[in-house]
Amino acid sequence: MKIDLGDLSAFVAVARAGGFREGARATGSSASGLSEAVRRVEMQLGVRLLNRTTRSVVPTEAGAGLLARLSPALGEVDAALDVVNGFRDKPAGTLRLNVPVSAARLVLPAIIPGFLAAYPDIRLEIVADDNFVDVLAAGCDAGIRYDERLEQDMIAVPIGPRVQRFAAAAAPAYLDRHGRPDHPRDLLGHACLRSRFASGAMTLWEFEREGEVVRIDPTGPLIVQVGGATDLAVDAAIAGTGIITLFEGWLRPHLDSGKLEPVLEPWWQQFSGPFLYYPGRRLVPAPLRAFIDFVKTSASQSR
Repeated sequence: MKIDLGDLSAFVAVARAGGFREGARATGSSASGLSEAVRRVEMQLGVRLLNRTTRSVVPTEAGAGLLARLSPALGEVDAALDVVNGFRDKPAGTLRLNVPVSAARLVLPAIIPGFLAAYPDIRLEIVADDNFVDVLAAGCDAGIRYDERLEQDMIAVPIGPRVQRFAAAAAPAYLDRHGRPDHPRDLLGHACLRSRFASGAMTLWEFEREGEVVRIDPTGPLIVQVGGATDLAVDAAIAGTGIITLFEGWLRPHLDSGKLEPVLEPWWQQFSGPFLYYPGRRLVPAPLRAFIDFVKTSASQSR
């Protein structure tokens, strides 16, 4: 049985995206074109691959099985075709990265403009996601994560600042009213602005000074989801609602302007910077190879 490779790719795009419109946005095609391609595949196979409702598109059991086998196979096809890219003067194609919101805000702005200027034939797509996902299953070529969240079979390349800190801060007016903490445990008596992962897990607040590590689980009037709603917590802190902990780089403009005041700065914990990571078991696509080389060159020039 011979089925058009483009039709199979359409099925994978729709199944991954969870809908025809979403698949069309991800692939730059039309929803009607994807629908017709999936219909052709189902007709040729004689089995329904997707359950369609007004709200969602979900693979059937047969569709899920086909998706599991097709995804790596199509990845190998893309990698094989990408070999031709090596014969071009400039790499071309699409590079899709899965990154945490913090990296999209604090790491990539210093890298992306120069990279796109150097490689005008590469289209870069950034998926900002604070959940820990399989980059290949998510249809991405690579991701950015911190070392404690890297999978063991991945190749990791340092990207961005190599040392970062978590900062604690509050509006001066809040601290004038409620006092300035001298020790992390004092925060248990303050209004603290918390964050929660999409999984439901709350982030503990961790501080360190001269080898002493203190972890606390404070309470407060506001909880936001990590990533997408973080700026709301920052705005609330500026308005005097309570104390916030966040990447120092995220808070730095407000600390410099005086809208926020550092809290417990001698206790701010340092941690290693993020890594660009990608699977080591497959051929690296030319756009990703170009990005890796650009990141390495940028890092060496900044030393």
